[in-house]
Amino acid sequence: MTDSEKQYDGTVPNGPGTTDEIGRQMDAADPAYEAKLVRKLDLFIIPVVMLLYLFSFLDRVNIGNARLYDLQEDLNMSDSQFQTAVSILFVTYILSEVPSNLVLKKLRPSRWIAFITTAWGIIATLTGIVQSYGGLIACRLLLGAVEGGLFPGMAVYLTFFYTKRELALRIGYLFVSAALAGACGGLLAYAIGHMDGVAGLSGWRYIMILEGIPTFILGIATWFVLPDTPESSYFLNDEEKMFAAARLKRQTGYTKKAAEFHWSDVRKCFKDWRVWLFCFAQFGSDTMLYGFSTFLPTIIKAINPTASSATIQVLTIPCYALGAITYLIVARFSDKQQKRGLYTIGLGVVSIVGYAMLISPASSGVHYAGCFLVAMGLYVCVGLPLAWLPTNLPRYGKRTTATGLQLSIGNCAGIMSAFIYPTESGPRYIKGHAITMAMVGFAIICYAILWFTLSRINSRRKKGEEEHLVEGMSEDDVAEMGDESPRFRYTV
Repeated sequence: MTDSEKQYDGTVPNGPGTTDEIGRQMDAADPAYEAKLVRKLDLFIIPVVMLLYLFSFLDRVNIGNARLYDLQEDLNMSDSQFQTAVSILFVTYILSEVPSNLVLKKLRPSRWIAFITTAWGIIATLTGIVQSYGGLIACRLLLGAVEGGLFPGMAVYLTFFYTKRELALRIGYLFVSAALAGACGGLLAYAIGHMDGVAGLSGWRYIMILEGIPTFILGIATWFVLPDTPESSYFLNDEEKMFAAARLKRQTGYTKKAAEFHWSDVRKCFKDWRVWLFCFAQFGSDTMLYGFSTFLPTIIKAINPTASSATIQVLTIPCYALGAITYLIVARFSDKQQKRGLYTIGLGVVSIVGYAMLISPASSGVHYAGCFLVAMGLYVCVGLPLAWLPTNLPRYGKRTTATGLQLSIGNCAGIMSAFIYPTESGPRYIKGHAITMAMVGFAIICYAILWFTLSRINSRRKKGEEEHLVEGMSEDDVAEMGDESPRFRYTV
């Protein structure tokens, strides 16, 4: 077995010294050394995962831009058929998320992610040559089936390299990619749309084809550039590999056995009511993500009916930019302070205010300002919980199942969101805004319950009120309890 084929088992890679010895060296190490290592990880890992998610998001939502370039007319689709084509992707997308996460480590992240990326690149490209509504539906179903494993896989993959104090910002980079896809996707579609009529093809076909080909190329490159574990990272020297692996193990509950897959951990995941509450809350906030991302051009068009397609696409960019910048700032503070709940709740309230402005019988300027407030809270309310849940689950089997489940249930909102902005409800789209505002409010209530509950458990454990649960147990057995251990402290 080669170094690149080894899976991270929670121990230090081959080299002098045991895990404990490396741990003592870490205690005495210059913090600047670890900071330099993290920057090195960022340099080689983050650009790859950002590109992967950028292309994923672009290929998933570009159907909204293609609609502006005769997609619906060429395929003789009604409005309801178009909405079905948008939402049907999420059926297979959702069904593939948990299974994909369960095989991620066994099949190796670099190989599995490369495979699904290449596959969806081919499907996305071929969508540009479909000739009927049925053909479009088939492509959307296949696209969801292979693309569904990417984001949950990336969320778990990042935990192989980053500690719980670094995760929110790194997952935040994925949402920056989504914001970039939203901001640039419209302009890119507008530019490609000028090819309308070239070789007798409609502009929407070129949008699908030219945005799908780069994904195919990236999928092939991923096989070679994405490391599987700290041990197999080609850009680290031997000392850095040891340090990168050891610093992960030093986290409470991250033992050698915990890093392995156990079906007992999967069963515990399904029995944990807190995991389910995270999932239902994700559904609420994802309603905002997909509704806003897919229909923002439509919303802005309703605000400014005389604006050209190019102007509308330009007006979406500041909204996405503010959303991305807000998330990066909040994620940095969240990681530093190890606070997730209060930021999630606070920025969710900001989004609710934004939707209230969109619903109000105010001027177009007020409505456009509301779009900015929605964007400010959007990525925080959606993205921060995706770092909050996995950092509280040190056992790999429970963590990977919970993350897949969280995204599976959350992405069910993608099915619903396609139908809450029907054309006939324009130009105000009060129905869509009101439903989304209510769902965000529901998410905030769920997160408030989780914040209160986890804080209370931490307080009890700090006072020693749960020590009776581990009486007579060895320290090794206590460590294997994961988040159920009285020694473990939840991130709140």
